[in-house]
Amino acid sequence: MHLVKTMSPLLLSLSLGVSATSAWAAPETPSGNSVEVQLIRNATVKIDFDGTTFLVDPMLAPKSAWPGFEGTYRSELRNPLVGLPFSVNDVLNNVEAVIVTHTHTDHWDDAAQKQIPKNLPVFVQNETDAKTIRDQGFKDVRVLNDSTTFNGVTMKKTGGQHGSDLLYANAAFAESLGSVMGVVFSAPEFKTVYLAGDTVWRPEVSEVLEQDKPDMVILNTGSALMTGFEEHPIIMGKQDTRQAYDAAPQAAIVAVHMDAVNHMSLSRKELNEFVKEQKIEDRVLVPEDGESIKF
Repeated sequence: MHLVKTMSPLLLSLSLGVSATSAWAAPETPSGNSVEVQLIRNATVKIDFDGTTFLVDPMLAPKSAWPGFEGTYRSELRNPLVGLPFSVNDVLNNVEAVIVTHTHTDHWDDAAQKQIPKNLPVFVQNETDAKTIRDQGFKDVRVLNDSTTFNGVTMKKTGGQHGSDLLYANAAFAESLGSVMGVVFSAPEFKTVYLAGDTVWRPEVSEVLEQDKPDMVILNTGSALMTGFEEHPIIMGKQDTRQAYDAAPQAAIVAVHMDAVNHMSLSRKELNEFVKEQKIEDRVLVPEDGESIKF
């Protein structure tokens, strides 16, 4: 099977990363069913299992709608740094459920709260986030666990940490960074997708890669920085991309969460250069906003 990258809604398609002559290709599922993952912008992605479509971490504001994050790299810039690749209506088209890995503004902003239908199911990491989102008017908020099923797709909450142990040793930083989750998506006769969320490389990540053996790993790789702690990014970056490539030899690695909010220090351009230098472009994909990967 080839990985195919498509530009939606223009429906342009091209072979990317895995070609007929490549050394690696995703193993066939018994039914040939495919999963489609579309990067919207930042960490906002849509994951579609044959018509069951999840919208993850929606940030739907127009360009420059709100200030940069105080105390972070390039905080003078206004967020989002770029606009959506298409309309909010197109983003929300066919969405059957929303997943919010945590409630930081670049994963769950005011625009999402206002424009997402209040009756859509919203899956969250804990009761604290559930209460926050219920208080915003959403009627069907559910807490993920080790095995939550929706329309035949099973979701497993996974762990992580939004920064280094050094940052979490500081009570103020620990409160600001908060708790986060990732999600493993699986369904009979479909590929398995692991969305790691806003985490640095942790034993929890290695455990998922070893135990679940996902076919696709979605990493937030913008290497976001807090002022004064530039040696301690609060999400993954280049070296983590390489580490995931090595730790999950069966998987395509999809790198997102770049170029859209002020505190990201790693760009797509820089990551693509690194991927080529490391000769890992056979399984590492760095989609543009609006692009889809079907596998």
